[in-house]
Amino acid sequence: MKPNLRRCISCRKVAPKSALWRIVRVFPSRTVQLDEGMGRSAYLCPQVDCLRTAQKKNRLGRALKASVPPSIYEELWQRLESSSVKGSERSSPD
Repeated sequence: MKPNLRRCISCRKVAPKSALWRIVRVFPSRTVQLDEGMGRSAYLCPQVDCLRTAQKKNRLGRALKASVPPSIYEELWQRLESSSVKGSERSSPD
């Protein structure tokens, strides 16, 4: 069975669906949320450059055809920071 591949809206890299963040414009309420829901979706790499570009150039808003509230970007930045903290804890020598 083929893996589910998706494309990052920022860097255009193709990756497995599980390796990307999913942002959803929920149908029919048109609200934007992370990870769950049925509706129009956009995918984003969990990297600083991709998130910065998506926010600066409004790539999420254009892909979802809806305005993305600042709280979504704040939560994505928090996820990015928490994942980098976890990564640095693993790589620190004991």
